Amino acid sequence: MVNKRSKVTDYISGKEITAGPEEIEAVQPLLKQLVNDYNYPKNHIVAHPQWKVKSRPSDRTKQYPVDIAIFTGSKHTDDNLYAIAECKRKTRKDGLAQLKIYLSLSNAKLGIWFNGKEYAFVHKIVKNNEIEFQNISNIPLCGQRIEDLGLFKRKDLIKTNNLKPVFNTIRNYLAANNIGSTLDSELMIQLINIIFCKIYDERFTKMDSIVRFRAGLNEDAKSVADRIKTIFQEVKQQYSDVFTVDDKITLSEESIAYIVGQLQQYCLINAKRDAVGDAFETFISPSLRGGQGQFFTPRNVINLLVHMTDPGISSKIIDPACGSGGFLIESLRYVWHKERVRDQELNWPEAEISANEQKIAISNFRGIDKEQFLAKTTKAYMALLGDGRGGIYCENSLDRLKNWSNNAQANIQLGTFDLVLTNPPYGSKLKINARDILRQYALGYEKKRTDKLLKSQTPQVLFIERSLELLKPNGILGIVAPESMFCNPSHQYIMEYIEKHAEIEAIISMPEDLFQPHTHAKTCVVIMRKLNVNKVGNKEVVESINPDDEIFMGIANWCGHDSRGLEIPKDDIPKIQKQYELFKANKLNTYNSLGFTVRQKDIVNHIYLPKYYNPEIKNQISSLMNGYDLVTIGDLKDKGLISISTGNEVGKLAYGTGNIPFIRTSDIANWDIKIDPKQGISEDIYEGLKEKQDIKPYDILMVRDGTYLIGTCAMLLPDDVKIVYQSHIYKIRSNDFDKLDPYLLLGLLSSPIVKRQIRSKQFTQDIIDTLGGRINELILPIPKDKKQQENIINNVKNVYKKKEETKKLMRKIVTQSIPELNIDSNNTSFTLTDL
Repeated sequence: MVNKRSKVTDYISGKEITAGPEEIEAVQPLLKQLVNDYNYPKNHIVAHPQWKVKSRPSDRTKQYPVDIAIFTGSKHTDDNLYAIAECKRKTRKDGLAQLKIYLSLSNAKLGIWFNGKEYAFVHKIVKNNEIEFQNISNIPLCGQRIEDLGLFKRKDLIKTNNLKPVFNTIRNYLAANNIGSTLDSELMIQLINIIFCKIYDERFTKMDSIVRFRAGLNEDAKSVADRIKTIFQEVKQQYSDVFTVDDKITLSEESIAYIVGQLQQYCLINAKRDAVGDAFETFISPSLRGGQGQFFTPRNVINLLVHMTDPGISSKIIDPACGSGGFLIESLRYVWHKERVRDQELNWPEAEISANEQKIAISNFRGIDKEQFLAKTTKAYMALLGDGRGGIYCENSLDRLKNWSNNAQANIQLGTFDLVLTNPPYGSKLKINARDILRQYALGYEKKRTDKLLKSQTPQVLFIERSLELLKPNGILGIVAPESMFCNPSHQYIMEYIEKHAEIEAIISMPEDLFQPHTHAKTCVVIMRKLNVNKVGNKEVVESINPDDEIFMGIANWCGHDSRGLEIPKDDIPKIQKQYELFKANKLNTYNSLGFTVRQKDIVNHIYLPKYYNPEIKNQISSLMNGYDLVTIGDLKDKGLISISTGNEVGKLAYGTGNIPFIRTSDIANWDIKIDPKQGISEDIYEGLKEKQDIKPYDILMVRDGTYLIGTCAMLLPDDVKIVYQSHIYKIRSNDFDKLDPYLLLGLLSSPIVKRQIRSKQFTQDIIDTLGGRINELILPIPKDKKQQENIINNVKNVYKKKEETKKLMRKIVTQSIPELNIDSNNTSFTLTDL
């Protein structure tokens, strides 16, 4: 939930407005949908300034502002008011109640309630001066009559950018109204069956014909349900190898009609998002997804990997963790497009082109998932789009192939695929501990292969090895994986394995929001090529990597949605794709965070994290060479000018046992240390750690571990040294004040260029980030001009002088507010927390 008000550009007027949560989450997304999905011209819509309606029948001043007003034309008058949208009320009950008040006091016929997650639509009917309200499935497209709702021709179905609010609306309706089952898992199966009816109807309805997947304005629910069940029977007959006679649509007639009404106007085949994936995201609870490590890949990331790996017409492609089939569906479409362009240039007849498409799908596409329902869903999805269903199997990809079904063994062999595209399950709590599975893998043993088998291994690590095994020599692996795998020292053995068997060709960091709101796991997209194996005599020799080969890197800060999963206009992923296309064409001339290269020989300590090599930071540092001595912290340590150590943990039971401050990372901010009396520790604990902690005046504390606080600093003044600081904090000490003044050191550590370096060198470790030993790599720009150094020193000193004056003044005010107590305001051992 957004709490702060911020500036945004109103989609209709183009003016900058101050926006609260409802504006960002509901009003602006609905405005975009009205224009892009419903085709209402912008000059038919008013949002800012808000249109006002009457607060009561006799009101002539019109005191009620509505969130969105839609008019029949460009003239904005009461008589032309067509529809009203209410986005402020969070609950359906409150939203519809407010909406009906607005409709009663205006000429509008239609009402929309939208809270950013789900919709409701209302039709106002006036009969004999009486107002009735009818719940309807949707509002008409611009130019369509209300009476024409549900009478869509195939060619009139519209693409949509975001189906998640529609699925949220359906889910909430079914949970509250369906008779029979209301469990998400069962409702999801039913919804997927209805979605397949929708896709089938789209595929087999002529462009000028009325679709069968429809629900008319006043059509009874039974007629709609019967029509959908008839379509499902056709789906089952057409794809009898996917569906069984026991597969049924068991939702109530009213629920079926409701779902059809919500989905009928959209074209799911051409939707910019994967409809089946969105449905899974909505109906499978986050706890279930997280427990199984199932996070469905956003369509823009799928498109990125498919375009970057550029599968050919004859490429054999597999996804060993196919989920709902996103990678297979998009790569099939991509290959079909290539094939169709080629065949049309050769003037092939349509029948031959279609036959060729089917042949490609059947021969070249394979998918595996250990979840029966997901494998079945992918089979059905592939079948509905044109085949390839025979290549989808329900197996454990990590198991020994001999344990697979005979059919899977016959059609999937190691070393036979040109391309693997996958987003395998991951998570620190997911472990593979079956010894028979672990024995197959080099990465199932201790870090350097010995006879000692690991007790367990995470699936994402084993999937790297299995994916490379599936590839032919020179085959390509495109994978979504945890970022920590490619940078953390604890994972170096994984990188050493990869470097022996493959060459990393591209790696792109994804933002934390990518799989939000389900998990904030930091991931990256990686493309690697399996190294060739050459015969030298009787030996097989793996190809060596050319040290001058370039690795493409990119950093996506935005992914098209925010941490709540709501759509936003910022998306770096298509921009990075364009940069990669320039790189492949040898036309990448401008290097920035969205696209740059690093040579293989310039990789440091097996670290492949793009932000570590950010060229923008390197360029900034290079620009300082003339006026500054660029010295690393490691160099300063080696020269004995500074020393660095970390603190200690005391355990939660020590909190509150005394008045000695225990400093945690959250206590350091703005060059200051906040004392939390609840975290005070006893004198005995302090005395036990005093010598080890060795705290002196003018030592600098810097946050080592966390997230956004890493690199935050504060200096300890003479009155602050009786403390204990925790292990997630560095203590940095200048050992020679004449050569490196601590005030100068604090100023440099807090400078923007050092902060940017810190961000580039903090790596994710499980759920927190750490700077670790990479603090030694930080480059401090020490001014060559002594006057500039003195200026920094004096300015920092002045800040601390004013901080101390402020503390003394506060102490004086508080202690003298009750003079009878005779508290000495100059007693520095007395703190404000003592009151």
